[in-house]
Amino acid sequence: DNLGIDEKLCNKANFYERYVKRAIDVCVAGVGLLFAIPIIAVSSVIIFIEDPGNPIFVQKRIGTNSSYFNIHKLRSMKKNTGDVPTHLLSKEAQDNLILKSGKFIRKLSIDELPQLFDILRNKMSLVGPRPALWNQDDLIAERNKYEANSVKPGLTGWAQINGRDELEIPVKAKLDGEYVHALRKSSLSGFLMDMKCFFGTISSVLSSKGVVEGGTGSTK
Repeated sequence: DNLGIDEKLCNKANFYERYVKRAIDVCVAGVGLLFAIPIIAVSSVIIFIEDPGNPIFVQKRIGTNSSYFNIHKLRSMKKNTGDVPTHLLSKEAQDNLILKSGKFIRKLSIDELPQLFDILRNKMSLVGPRPALWNQDDLIAERNKYEANSVKPGLTGWAQINGRDELEIPVKAKLDGEYVHALRKSSLSGFLMDMKCFFGTISSVLSSKGVVEGGTGSTK
């Protein structure tokens, strides 16, 4: 089931995606940074005190049309931790690697705030499938079934407000496919889906809904 998405549809961005969505991204990310920079600065100091080193790290992720790009995040784990998805780590490894401050900033998604810069760099969008790690082959393969790797990755997305960490990878990929289908169906459909994801994210973050540390697939 490809949700009715054909290759021609996925390779053709409509007016909303090409122009309006980008304009919204720039405006919201620019304004958001005015509020985010003080939070990033305070969080950086706290992280450095707990584990000296650069509090912001760069990581290779999957971008538009499966290309690579460098994402920026506040470091929530000890320095020199490898590129391993948290859910693949044992409970003991998680307890050893995740900083005390890291658990807090992950719960409130504060670690994602530096990605507002990535949005301004036109590497990400406010809304879209969350960018997979370069070596997260299972998620990348599942998303390929729904053409979900063809669009710009997002700070938040349809899967994030429908389960977040609790979702198994096939379910998460299918939700990402539903997002692509809505985005490419029409400009109005794409706009309404983005608004639904944006406001749904505010509710999810405030309630920490779906946050399970290292818990991908914890809900069957």
